[in-house]
Amino acid sequence: MKIGFIGLGNMGAPMAANLANAGHDVTGFDMAEVSVEGVTMAESAAAAAKGAEVVITMLPNGDILRAVAAEVIPAMEAGAAFVDCSTVDVDSARDVAQQAEQAGLLAVDAPVSGGIGGASGGTLTFMAGGSDAAFARAEPLFDIMGQKAVHCGEAGAGQAAKICNNMILGATMIVTCEAFALADKLGLDRQKMFDVVSTSSGYSWSMNAYCPAPGVGPTSPADNGYKPGFAADLMLKDLRLAQQAAASADADTPMGELAQRLYAQFVENEDGKGRDFSAMLPRFEKRGRS
Repeated sequence: MKIGFIGLGNMGAPMAANLANAGHDVTGFDMAEVSVEGVTMAESAAAAAKGAEVVITMLPNGDILRAVAAEVIPAMEAGAAFVDCSTVDVDSARDVAQQAEQAGLLAVDAPVSGGIGGASGGTLTFMAGGSDAAFARAEPLFDIMGQKAVHCGEAGAGQAAKICNNMILGATMIVTCEAFALADKLGLDRQKMFDVVSTSSGYSWSMNAYCPAPGVGPTSPADNGYKPGFAADLMLKDLRLAQQAAASADADTPMGELAQRLYAQFVENEDGKGRDFSAMLPRFEKRGRS
């Protein structure tokens, strides 16, 4: 398949490389000067999209997605598929999908979970929104770049699933870190706490699979100085997207709102920028109740 891939950063580059390694003809474009093994680089986003059966984008935010779509969609041939794997606001995803469909294209919004490791290893999870026909076109490529793809509904449903999932994740990680800090002050051994919580009603992905306490549970960024597997900056971005969507939908999300405020304080006013989102634990270790 002839594929255009726009946005070859930490996530996009290994995703594009996996497609090329699987035998697809991949032409890429990025604003930075990059090279990706097996990928032919184009001089513009439109050039990368020209003649492609599928164009995949992996971009930082909704404004950039809208700008790239305005350039790329006119360069694409009717019947091709526009697959956006960025994490952006729901409104941008729906607007771009509408533009693509009006141009005779198939449109899929398919944000991912799994981080840089998942992108490199081809083990991402895709949360997809779009028509049945659009999802069917993209699914074989999802199978190469990831281990699971869920068709969540119509346009925008993929973004909705991603931000709802990460709102849960952000709030759960905060309370997991709070609990370890409290356990410390109560004299409870961290390993003992993990042994209890991980096998009882307090278990969660944040505790069981991504424990924020070094030396406890499976290996996680906590065991590597909190170098990011999933950066606190990105969690803050997703929590802000969730609150933007909540405001648009008139949804009451007080825990999500509080999680956003705490991560904003951590990233913008403390030492959270560039650290893993589980580095909330050393933050709480240093704080008292006031």
